[in-house]
Amino acid sequence: SLCASAAFAQSAPPSTALVGGTVVDIDTGKSIPDAVVVITGDRITAVGPAATVSVPDGARRVPMAGKWLIPGLMNMHVHFGLKLPGAEGDALANETDGELTLRMAANARRSLHSGVTTVRLTHTDNGNDFALKRAIAAGQTRGPRIETAGELIVPTGGHGFRETDGPYGFAQAARTQIKRGASWIKIAISGGISDTHGDISAAPMTDDEMRTLIEVAHRNGVKVTAHNGSVAAAEQALRFGIDCFEHGYHLDEATLRQMKAKGVWLVPTMVVSQPGAYEFYKKIGSPPWYLERVASTGKDHWTMLQTAIRLGVNIALGTDQFPFEPNDGTTATIAEAELYVKGGMTPLQALQAGTIAPARMLGIDKDVGRIKAGQYADIVALD
Repeated sequence: SLCASAAFAQSAPPSTALVGGTVVDIDTGKSIPDAVVVITGDRITAVGPAATVSVPDGARRVPMAGKWLIPGLMNMHVHFGLKLPGAEGDALANETDGELTLRMAANARRSLHSGVTTVRLTHTDNGNDFALKRAIAAGQTRGPRIETAGELIVPTGGHGFRETDGPYGFAQAARTQIKRGASWIKIAISGGISDTHGDISAAPMTDDEMRTLIEVAHRNGVKVTAHNGSVAAAEQALRFGIDCFEHGYHLDEATLRQMKAKGVWLVPTMVVSQPGAYEFYKKIGSPPWYLERVASTGKDHWTMLQTAIRLGVNIALGTDQFPFEPNDGTTATIAEAELYVKGGMTPLQALQAGTIAPARMLGIDKDVGRIKAGQYADIVALD
């Protein structure tokens, strides 16, 4: 009936059509010129050449002529509340949780506007990441889709915030983060560049501590990633089923071969140790000792990346800088991908490392990572 048709029209979600752009197939690298992408609600409903895909009646047309359309970028090592040694970090020393969450929300919005539509947060103080994730999901503020590890769990004196000791301490810490909503667990199994003590190449966790934490997380269906620059700590974690390493500063070929064989992911965060980052370190007033640690780490870090790419280790893009942060004439996210190309990836492989590869790592590749019917309309238009 006419009344029924009118009621259906009023309840149907609005459609938008991106017309005239060139869509990149992220799996093959092939392009679809003069494409039509139809979006209904928040999902893609059709993609293809204008000759075969029609624009629905009443759809809002958005002209994309001269633009390349790629999937939304994904950044797998982000701290929206980042604080590092230096004048800027000192100024934030007494930041309240409310102030931190507002600062994180501003950084999330800037990240989205830089083309990053999904992030994995790899440590936030006091559970403020969970509040931000809920606010974005509810539409109360704008930002990327968030997966989060909650608080970084470390042994006493380790590289991080949530200190604990003994296997049962690590078990409780992991369960607490999962209870709060963590979709990953992150541990620090070596020292870090920003530490004033300890050795990046050390392995401070006991076997019982590491084994128990990984078992608890996996029993709850949650993957575990580890801040790590140590060969000894990597070999220990690989024995117990670690899912991912962050940074990997000093990992050698033998360790990377084990990672390849076991399907363990690497999130390299190359931008933090390479020359393009010095603009950022100057801005935040990094002290000389910190810059010396960056410089001493950078050479091994670069060699590690080249080896990992040559061996075909699973790599997902992550920066450890704000996704939008200026770095080497572009944003940190784009600079990271450019370093992958310099390290041996093809441009398509680098683009995959920032789109479909992270989606696979997160287990959400049925929903994001491609411009494909059925997926969320996470799309970036490039000149």
